Amino acid sequence: MLQEFKEFALKGNMLDMAVGIIIGAAFGAIVSSLVDDIIMPPIGLLLGGVDFSSIFLVLKGGAEGATYATVEAAKEAGAVTWNVGLFINAIIKFMIVAFALFIVIKGMNQLRRQQEEAPAEPEAPPRQEVLLEEIRDLLKQN
Repeated sequence: MLQEFKEFALKGNMLDMAVGIIIGAAFGAIVSSLVDDIIMPPIGLLLGGVDFSSIFLVLKGGAEGATYATVEAAKEAGAVTWNVGLFINAIIKFMIVAFALFIVIKGMNQLRRQQEEAPAEPEAPPRQEVLLEEIRDLLKQN
């Protein structure tokens, strides 16, 4: 059983998948930073200085009549919040990742189509067959 697991774990596809997962996680961190630090601040500025990460609704307050400046402050006070801005950020992140994957898959499909369309070159016969044909031809001549 250990040998079977070892064969499974060391197959090329398994290693490729592991590399893909690690790169995907790193790409997710880059996309999060892109959305949170690059894309959303100018959009918020254009919309009148809105910080999307601080857009939330208090469903149940932690203290009577208290207002909260941030989601973190509301959670510390025990309030139940509906984090609309964080959800908008998550949707934008998803759209960026989905578009990037679409581009990758589109490129792979295009390469696959090109390989399928390319005519297969006939393989050269093995050296042994070539030698046997030469011997046959020499025998016919004599």
